[in-house]
Amino acid sequence: MGALRELAVPVKVTGLVAAAENAFGGAAMRPGDVITHYGGRTSEVGNTDAEGRLVLADALAYADAEIEPAVVVDIATLTGAGKVALGTSLGALFANDDALADALATAGAAAGEPVWRLPLSKEYEQLLDNPVADATNAAGGPGAITAALFLQHFAGSRPWAHLDIASVGDSSKDAHEYTQGATGFGARLLLRWLSALADA
Repeated sequence: MGALRELAVPVKVTGLVAAAENAFGGAAMRPGDVITHYGGRTSEVGNTDAEGRLVLADALAYADAEIEPAVVVDIATLTGAGKVALGTSLGALFANDDALADALATAGAAAGEPVWRLPLSKEYEQLLDNPVADATNAAGGPGAITAALFLQHFAGSRPWAHLDIASVGDSSKDAHEYTQGATGFGARLLLRWLSALADA
């Protein structure tokens, strides 16, 4: 967000931070809890370690209902399954819009933050089915895909993309422009994409 301002990129961007604290206590969620998200959709907690998608879902639903953006892009270190699928040099990209997916992939390649598009396969949608809620938060494998399918329900009908950067969120060594530790992967990709939108 700071780079957009400093580079005077003339695109209106609203950033939402969906954060969860991993803490225990009497008010902590438990397996079997049913959570009502912003907008009314419900999720049963099948796995308390899949808490990130629960708060991200609320942010997506809020953006859809209150901000009414032209495009929604979320980015999160969401699933270990993304790392299993793509290793540590590619981020996972999901999108319900081909033009948006192509634009983000092009921006990522130009920015040195490559992504690989994975499918939002409808055949796995049934894995989200739950007898007591609209969905479970832990649909199982293929984990990156089922997580993206879970989130898709909260993004509304507008163009939406999900960047699962768990595979590239940290580096085990100094490599290229990265130093060991957190990489900040996605910032340059999004900046390049938004700059291209402004130039179009």
